[in-house]
Parts: sequence; C-alpha cells; structure tokens
Amino acid sequence: MTAIPSYTLNDGTTLPAIGFGTYKLNGAAGVEGIVRAIGNGYRLLDSAFNYENEGAVGAAVRSSGVPREALRVVSKLPGRHQRYQEALATIEESVYRTGLDYLDLYLIHWPNPSQNLYVEAWQAMIEAKKRGLLRSIGVCNFLPEHLDRLTAETGVTPSVNQIELHPYFPQDEQRRADRARGVLTQGWSPLGRANALLHDTVLGDIAARLGRSIPQVILRWHVELGVLPLPKAASSERQMENLSVFDFSLSQDEMAAIAGLSRPDGRIADQDPARYEEF
Repeated sequence: MTAIPSYTLNDGTTLPAIGFGTYKLNGAAGVEGIVRAIGNGYRLLDSAFNYENEGAVGAAVRSSGVPREALRVVSKLPGRHQRYQEALATIEESVYRTGLDYLDLYLIHWPNPSQNLYVEAWQAMIEAKKRGLLRSIGVCNFLPEHLDRLTAETGVTPSVNQIELHPYFPQDEQRRADRARGVLTQGWSPLGRANALLHDTVLGDIAARLGRSIPQVILRWHVELGVLPLPKAASSERQMENLSVFDFSLSQDEMAAIAGLSRPDGRIADQDPARYEEF
C-alpha cells in the first residue's frame, strides 16, 4: 500500500491525510474493529464523548501493538458540557475513559450558537491543552463567523474544522473560509452514509474508467480538495479499500464532473450549524 501523506496543522501537530471514523463501534466488537483498522494502516482514530466509545478506542490503541506516538486519537466535547468548568471536567473524563495520557486532538462537537457558550468551551480547551491533556484543539461544524469569534476573543485559532462534506455537499465556501484562516478541513460522512451517492452514475463512470470503486473515487476527491476524510468501515476489505487512495489521481475534467453533483439541499439530515444544535 502507498504511504499515507500527512498534514501539519497551524500548531505544528501532524495528522495523516485520512482517518478512521469510529461512530457505532462500541464494546468488545468495537475494539476488534478498531484494532483491525490500526492493523490495516489507519493512524488517525476519530471518536467523541457522545459516541460512548472512548473506552473502546483507548483499549484498541493499547492492544494494537503500534506505538502510542504513531497514533492520533481524537474526541469531541458535547453540547451539554460547554460551560467552562464542565468542559474541563469532560475533557479530563475523555482522557480517563481512553486510559491514555493525552488526546491528540479535541474538538467542540457543535457550536450551538443560541446557547452562546462555545467561546467558554474554547477557553476550557485552551487551558486543557496548556495542562498537557490535549495536543491540539479544534472544532466541528463551525461557520466562518464562529471561527472568527474564537480567534477574536481568545487569540487562538482552531487547528481543524470537521464538517459534513461529500460530493452532494462539497462546502466550497466553508472550505475556502477554513483555508483562509489556516484551519484544516476534515470531512465527516465523506461517503454520504452509504446513500444514493454510492450508486451515482457520474461517480460510477469515473470509477469504471479508473478501475477503482466509487468510495475510492469519492475519498480521492476529498484528498485532491485538501480535505481530510474520515470514512467508517467495519470489514477489513473495506477498510483497506478506503485507505488505497494515494496511488492515483483525478483529472481536472473528473474533478469538474464531481463538482457538478453539488446540491443546494445536499446535507444528509438538514443539520445547518446556524440553527441545528446537538447536546
């Protein structure tokens, strides 16, 4: 398998150019699936407090046989714990649950703007990083104005913004805004949660022409855009297929054809961060 390149974040931390989503990988079966992913070459593991699997991720890391410093373990702060002291305690709890000494990246899961607590949460994350609990701090689902407020009020810009991103919803404006601020864009649900995207004829034609699968074409499209995708797959075969996207490229015409798939209503579940909130 071709070596996986890496990104260097605005704080000097490095992340591999593709990660492994762990949502719904829980308990012993979850540990097994995550260990398998690590064995197949994944080095970035994306979790969240709300996934209730930080323990499984930590157990997988400890039993994988891969040195801790070679892995990047990510978790996220839930909306219900954005007050400063609650946020600090939750970060500590995340670290304790994994059984690790630190987490490589911690993200605010949603801005929940009507609660008006995300700056407070960010201040707690800055403090947790100073204490050595976190190596890097970022956000998920933040709009440009949310990013700007964090920087203006704390002087610290997020290293990462993890957003919904797939060919039906390519987030051109948000990607540009992230890049202009030195923030790396990560993509959640990069394969559209196995919806119609995986049967799209435009993608199917490109895949057939390249001798690749549709998921590989989609993940390569993310890579070409400078986005770090976080696909999830339980089977070894799918895990390895999703990783094998660094030994081919898409032409300008192919990228343009995929750009044409964008839809105004492309969100999977209408989760607009300007109004959608999650706790």
